[in-house]
Amino acid sequence: MIVLGIETSCDETSAAVVQDGSLLCNIVYTQDIHAEYGGVVPEVASREHDIHINTVVNTAMKKSQIKFNDLDAIAVTYGPGLMGTLMVGLNYAKGLSIGLDIPFIGVNHMEGHLFANLIDNPGFTYPFLCLLVSGGHTQIWQVNKFGDYQKISNTRDDAAGEAFDKGARILGLGYPGGPQIEKHARNGDPKKFPFTIPRIKNAELDFSFSGLKTAILYTCKRMEDQEIKNELPHLCASYQEVIIDTLIDRVKKSIAATGIMSIAIAGGVAANSRFREKMKIMADNSGIKTFFPKMEYCTDNAAMIAIAGYERLRNGETSSLDLKPIPNLSLDDSIYV
Repeated sequence: MIVLGIETSCDETSAAVVQDGSLLCNIVYTQDIHAEYGGVVPEVASREHDIHINTVVNTAMKKSQIKFNDLDAIAVTYGPGLMGTLMVGLNYAKGLSIGLDIPFIGVNHMEGHLFANLIDNPGFTYPFLCLLVSGGHTQIWQVNKFGDYQKISNTRDDAAGEAFDKGARILGLGYPGGPQIEKHARNGDPKKFPFTIPRIKNAELDFSFSGLKTAILYTCKRMEDQEIKNELPHLCASYQEVIIDTLIDRVKKSIAATGIMSIAIAGGVAANSRFREKMKIMADNSGIKTFFPKMEYCTDNAAMIAIAGYERLRNGETSSLDLKPIPNLSLDDSIYV
């Protein structure tokens, strides 16, 4: 079976082709235009998707050496994401589905992230835990099998990626914040500023990052501009470290609570090299199996959408053409009709 996947939930226009569970091609166009605004502008993102989606899809088909008439289904993100950008991809996929007379499959973007590890690890076994950590989500899911997920941890406020972005803004760095903080942290002392791991009373598995944003804000308010500049590597290293330590702390607690010793990491924050390094150390010291997708599958991409769509198709699940975009879609309430 051959599935074309399309992803337009935010500011990446992406298309990928999967054949019998193997990735043939993944094309991603990143909308760098948003850097000048310090964040994603929804109207601009929608326009950029509209301009580039046809080229991106045609490039993916050409590089995979697959003809449109050979496709068995079209998979596309229908949520969560920005309403306008989701509509661009969804309408494009529906048009292809009608024109080619093949099934259409709406895919939950978060489910795509859950299975990004399948791209490089086809022998992945169930059950496993997945730490889904991105700009909009920080959650831990127990994955019993494809389509059977139990959320065991969530964020009470900001997501980890959002904490990186807000921290970077406070420090006067560019967007996106995670890579900027990581870059400046390389020569810093992660123990220079004593930020502490947030704790939530009666919910030790859940996350909270808004307090860390407040902590770095007040730390900077006590400092002169030149002092902030001089201490920037240490501020970044200390802030990054406590975010990472918080993630690892909840991973350890979730493993202890479930007894599941395999953990997959997914989402944009999974690309952070310091996070990968510390997770590897934890795994080596405890016998836990830890899986990270390749860097290109951490951020938004169509490969994970195509893989999830392929699994849905294998299970005989397709979507109705009247499926609408759902910007606040949860992994708990995916719709397949």
